[in-house]
Amino acid sequence: MREIKASDITKLVQRLFVEANYTLPPDLAGLIEDASQNEPDPLGKQILCRLCENLKAAKVYNVPICQDTGLAVVFVELGQDVHITGGNFEEAINAGVRAAYLGGYLRCSVVGDPLFSRKNTNDNTPAVIHTRIVPGNKLRIIAAPKGFGSENKSAIKMFTPAATARDVSDFVVETVQKAGGDPCPPIVVGVGIGGTFESAALDAKRALTLPADYRNPDERYAALEEELLERINSTGIGPQGFGGRTTALAVKIIARPTHIAGLPVAVNIGCHVTRHAEGEL
Repeated sequence: MREIKASDITKLVQRLFVEANYTLPPDLAGLIEDASQNEPDPLGKQILCRLCENLKAAKVYNVPICQDTGLAVVFVELGQDVHITGGNFEEAINAGVRAAYLGGYLRCSVVGDPLFSRKNTNDNTPAVIHTRIVPGNKLRIIAAPKGFGSENKSAIKMFTPAATARDVSDFVVETVQKAGGDPCPPIVVGVGIGGTFESAALDAKRALTLPADYRNPDERYAALEEELLERINSTGIGPQGFGGRTTALAVKIIARPTHIAGLPVAVNIGCHVTRHAEGEL
């Protein structure tokens, strides 16, 4: 049994959320840079170049890459041979989020009650925490601050088993078309297929944290990712919704077994700054 201090978890979470909000993962930034070179539409090309300038300016001035610094989503892989000492596990994570948002001068966007009072908690807690118990004695954390311009455009559909791959593809593309320019394209599209209502949505969100060059190991789903990227980039929505070829930077699918009577499909949209950072203890 390996012991990990709650205070070390807090420090790691704090660092990851500041890092995620200040610096876009290099692989995703590279896709934006490549798109700025290859976008055929003049206005779209100009917008992509401005997005690249924004990423560079954030580094120069040490400021967040987007004013919406997101709701704190945390993916945890907790080794079964780890024992947390010196505090409560989830409280340690929330303490890290609090320290990151207050100390890192990040916008606090969380309301404590979702429907009635909607009063800001003023420290961006509580985080949404997804924990998986895995083999080993390590703790891996992915910090994924999620802005709601893109989150609000996500969707889920409970298909019947009679649905075809084309039906699924149409649903994903229609979701993107309905979103238009609102999620600040070029977007990253996470798709969860199978499982249950809630697991499909979680898989779609988890897909947004995969590497930019991720390709599904199942050739059938890899082909569907490629098809979806081509179809989405043929919609003409373009950068920031002003037209062009670059509507999406990547499409990533996570599929899992499901019930014989169902076929859940969830689409989670990430904006051009689909932020995430990860670390391990």
